[in-house]
Amino acid sequence: MLKGFIQRFSKESTVPQKKVQPVIIPRAEHTISRSAISRNALKVLYRLNEAGYGAFLVGGCVRDLLLGQKPKDFDIATDALPEEVRQVFKNCRLIGKRFRLAHILFGKEIIEVATFRTHHQNAEEHHAKMRHGMIIRDNVYGDIDDDAQRRDFTINALYYNIADFSVWDYTGGMADIKARTLRMIGDPAQRFQEDPVRLLRAARFMGKLNIQISPETEAPMMRLSHLLENVSPARLFQEVLKLFQEGATAPTFKLLEKYHLLEQLFPQTAAGLNQPEARKLLNEALENTDLRIKESKTVSPAFLLAIILWRPIEQQVKYHLDDGLPIYAAYEKALQVVVKKQTEKLAIPRVLLVAVREICILQYHLTHRYGSRSYRTLEHPRFRAAYDLLLLRAKIDGMIIELADWWTKFQSGNHEQREKLLKEVGRAANTKKPRRKRFRKKPPTE
Repeated sequence: MLKGFIQRFSKESTVPQKKVQPVIIPRAEHTISRSAISRNALKVLYRLNEAGYGAFLVGGCVRDLLLGQKPKDFDIATDALPEEVRQVFKNCRLIGKRFRLAHILFGKEIIEVATFRTHHQNAEEHHAKMRHGMIIRDNVYGDIDDDAQRRDFTINALYYNIADFSVWDYTGGMADIKARTLRMIGDPAQRFQEDPVRLLRAARFMGKLNIQISPETEAPMMRLSHLLENVSPARLFQEVLKLFQEGATAPTFKLLEKYHLLEQLFPQTAAGLNQPEARKLLNEALENTDLRIKESKTVSPAFLLAIILWRPIEQQVKYHLDDGLPIYAAYEKALQVVVKKQTEKLAIPRVLLVAVREICILQYHLTHRYGSRSYRTLEHPRFRAAYDLLLLRAKIDGMIIELADWWTKFQSGNHEQREKLLKEVGRAANTKKPRRKRFRKKPPTE
């Protein structure tokens, strides 16, 4: 406790700043109800408050509650230092170096608790930024008003106070919530330089919430897309996963393309979208994904990655076939080339890469319909994902409609029906094969 007091005192006295007074919206004037808040989040809020600390819901959960949406996570901000939070909760673990956080564990649910941060110029260590302005360390603690000013967008800087159930607004976020406008706090270009991932977050929020962006926030986005090159592939992959899970991948990908961000994440895919077939396949897949999420169905990141990378893989297959490789070897080589280039941008876990490879290589096996091989393909763990990709391809390419229909019948048929299908495709294949000319041996001359 003494250490925390000394740290706070030293930070606050380093650079005196004029404190911003919040607009406090009482419970009667906003729509947030405790019944919509996670019970475990309420436990953390109440216990911190009882221990003498300020405790606020903050960020996306407050924004979503005000917009009438169901939050996926509930984040808490407090004036307690991470070590002090750990003293209050036995089920707490501290994580992170760049951004020190406390995680309170309730079975599968994790409530994230962050200590109020202040402006980075208040840091004693002035090497907290890289040369291009990106912040590499963010553990400079401060007060709630400092914390609000250093958040990214106004709609993410609203605080729900458990002490009296009011909402505290330091940046005009409530007005932007009502106007459904995304607005950066502070100078947009500088804030994007501090953390280029905010470019992706801006596109994600616009797509997910179906809101407009303020002109001054939008203005620097296109010219700053190259800043994502300075973000680690691991962090970029985590942001892509969030894009997949929002239920708005189709509109979000259009925004990523508009602001030249897609080429920073999936350069091979972005380069091929000038082909109508590639664009149509991607749109079909993303719209299908959003529909599944709305219906509370699962979505496989491996399947989405396979679809996003399929056209580059297909183009590489054709290239290697023209180069003289056998078809299976062309598939293998194409996957190696495309995956290697992609992982330079996103640190895709190995388990997902294996799944992507299997879904794509099964596109080759699906074309071989004979005997036990068809049964082995049907029993493959990735068959369903590969079959779904085949169906999407068939919507774009009329040449494989018959193939997709055949597999639809084969997987749903009984043994007799399957055997009949195999015989039919076998006869069709034999009629297409040109007959070899037989040459009679000449009788030996006497």
